[in-house]
Amino acid sequence: MSLLDRISFVIRSWLNAVVNRVSDPAAELDYSYEQLRNELQRVNRAIADLTTQKKRLELHRERLRANVEKHDEQAREAVRQDREDLARRALEKKQTTTHELADLDEQIDRLQATQDRMVERQVALRGRIEGFRTQKEILKARHGAARASARAAEAFTGVGGELGDVQRAVERAAERTEEMEARAAALEELEETGAFDDILAKGDAIDRELERRSTEHRVDQELEELKIRVAGETEEELA
Repeated sequence: MSLLDRISFVIRSWLNAVVNRVSDPAAELDYSYEQLRNELQRVNRAIADLTTQKKRLELHRERLRANVEKHDEQAREAVRQDREDLARRALEKKQTTTHELADLDEQIDRLQATQDRMVERQVALRGRIEGFRTQKEILKARHGAARASARAAEAFTGVGGELGDVQRAVERAAERTEEMEARAAALEELEETGAFDDILAKGDAIDRELERRSTEHRVDQELEELKIRVAGETEEELA
């Protein structure tokens, strides 16, 4: 519950007490139930947004895979035409794309894990809402019966204000407890999903230089292997 929602809730409860001199737990329970339903809607929208983002990354991954195959074929054709410079450029592009593809796979896996956890929370929240709805109706029925009995007793004893204050205090305490539980659950979810992790960190200049040298070595190695394979294919065609 946000600060504005909390203020609205308190004001409505206070005005109701001023007008009727007694709280209305039934209305407060209905209001809390609607708040839970609104929270479920927010979770549903978050899951939908996450799924959309994951689908975009998956489509981009397919394009990168196609580019890897394209660069590999370009390198083969360049070797056949004895254009080692073009083959080297094609293999360099292939290595860069392959590295990007690995990073993209990791991001997609993280999104999938986050989505799975959010779906689990969604199912749990739905269960809580259904249980609260049942409990709400029971409490409303009990409150209606208790209010009728209290009115009958007040007609003879004139006692009522003190019991009403106690009831309101209990309800406010229960509400604050639910707020704390919801806040703790939200913080736990943020921590579990790794929302504070920086997955885009690429290292310092030394790391980048080492990566560049490693890429050049892999390109040289793959170029030699490709030349051998193409030479073998050419010999087989001539034979």
